[in-house]
Amino acid sequence: MQYLFRHRPLANAALQLSIAAILLPATLPAFAARPFVTDDARLTTAGSCQLESWLRVYPQSREAWALPACNPGGNLEITAGGGRARGDGEAATQDYLLQAKTLLRTLEADGFGLGFAAGRVMHPTVNPGPNLFGNTYAYVPLTLAFADGRTLIHGNLGWLREHNSRQDKLTWGIGGEYAFGQRVSAIAEVFGDNRAQAFWQTGVRVFIVPDRVQIDATLGGQNDSGPGGRWFSLGLRLTPAQMF
Repeated sequence: MQYLFRHRPLANAALQLSIAAILLPATLPAFAARPFVTDDARLTTAGSCQLESWLRVYPQSREAWALPACNPGGNLEITAGGGRARGDGEAATQDYLLQAKTLLRTLEADGFGLGFAAGRVMHPTVNPGPNLFGNTYAYVPLTLAFADGRTLIHGNLGWLREHNSRQDKLTWGIGGEYAFGQRVSAIAEVFGDNRAQAFWQTGVRVFIVPDRVQIDATLGGQNDSGPGGRWFSLGLRLTPAQMF
């Protein structure tokens, strides 16, 4: 994952983040990350960086995110970025994120991978003063690979601390993806926490340049939110070759 819920007056929509890593080892095709909210047990290419960016549109609000991530040493990925959201007739708000992720087991063809991630999302324009620090979280991503990596199942289990409400939450996510070839794959997932109705999302991912430039599109929503909580998203992911 991680999706990090922070309710605010944007058409009753819950804000969520997805920080997903990309690129399997050389033995597998590189299919993953955006547009998933459920994270996978993989990292950005060692010695390189990636950029995940997306626009999410609700009936009465919009969000835009950019999350650069780098893996300079091989088994530690650092993500630092932010987003901007605006509801109809409302002032824009900003969010900032910092996360570290490592692998406990590297994913192999027809095997599984396991990782650990922790981070913090800050909401200074929504929760000023003592609530500046927003949400702190940690989670374990698990990925299972089948059919030489063309079918992948991702599972997340984690903890989230909302500093504003002083609540602790158990977070979870389950997602699957299927690759139709080197360029196109389909995704579907459900995710949530123990205090709210689950969210769902489904969509498609297309590599314009294999393993380097990806675009994606999804439809999603929350089980009890009705049409007002539905969203449509468009994403762009850039994954250059080794940079350092």
